[in-house]
Amino acid sequence: MSPSPNQLPWWTWTWPLLALVVLGLQFAIGSGGPLTAIEVFVLVATVFAAVHHAEVVALRVGEPFGTLVLALAVTVIEVALIVSVMISGGPEKAGLARDTVFAVVMLVCNGIVGLCLLLGAVRHREQVFHLQGANAALAVLIAMTSLTLIFPNLTITAPGPAFSNSQLIFASIVSLVLYGSFLFIQTIRHRDYFLAVADGDHDVEATPPTKKITFFSSGLLFVCLVAVVALAKVLTPVVEFGIERLGAPRELVGVVIAAVVLLPEGTAAMRAAAANRLQTSINLALGSALASIGLTIPAVAAVSILFHKPLTLGITPKEEILLALTLLTSVLTLGTGRTTVLQGIVHLVIFAVYLFFTIVP
Repeated sequence: MSPSPNQLPWWTWTWPLLALVVLGLQFAIGSGGPLTAIEVFVLVATVFAAVHHAEVVALRVGEPFGTLVLALAVTVIEVALIVSVMISGGPEKAGLARDTVFAVVMLVCNGIVGLCLLLGAVRHREQVFHLQGANAALAVLIAMTSLTLIFPNLTITAPGPAFSNSQLIFASIVSLVLYGSFLFIQTIRHRDYFLAVADGDHDVEATPPTKKITFFSSGLLFVCLVAVVALAKVLTPVVEFGIERLGAPRELVGVVIAAVVLLPEGTAAMRAAAANRLQTSINLALGSALASIGLTIPAVAAVSILFHKPLTLGITPKEEILLALTLLTSVLTLGTGRTTVLQGIVHLVIFAVYLFFTIVP
């Protein structure tokens, strides 16, 4: 359901309040047993509530600031999940950040983008967006993924596909510079590249919510994020247990975490595409991928250095090929400013290949 300009759905305030109750029970009696199942349910529900409130605020402040609010809210949740596991886990968690960030890139660039392009084209035949904005995002995405996911395989200062501490610091600074530069272009210097296309047949803007609703959503968004950060440590052990019981590869943990975090945002992007607001969908999708790398890598690097936790960033050769195929395809399919069903099908096929070879390596 799209955010209403006049009211908030019951679940958008019920789940945050329930999360606070569960946190109180967790503090009083500890976690484990039936409470763990309740914690996982409340965590997932609160993620949806958080992204709903972020979307309400996003509609109020307008583009491109709106999609930035949504992307940052989702990234905070992702970082909380990864960091909490890194701090409490051992050496076997060294690759969780890499697996999750790589999964986010694949889910966003192939899964979410593919579904948006396909759904929008089925309903509206052909859709348009600003080519300059997409090209700017893809240029930064190519640079950041190459530096953080591929380059660790080529360095020799630290053993394995990992950076040394000095290299981690340098990679973090570069990631922040790239992401900060993109935000400057998106919100100030060339803001018009990320606004709705000036065409009466395309990108009809959604109705913004009232000031009262925006105020309540801002407060509830803060409550949601605090609750998600506090409950984050519960999700990963449950996911790992289920994957171990199924005999699936450990890399699937990162896919599940990325899917849980991105599902509400993906839903928002698909709703925008169905409403003929493809520019918003592209902003959401590519913006979340950039925020995921630009903010997650510095955060996990800081945790790795401060808490002396191992951090593996380099992806496998198979994953390098999938990443290269994804980025090359994205440049080609988003390189005209117009999309049809074909582009959506191509991205979804690559996403299916990624999922299949993750489960059946």
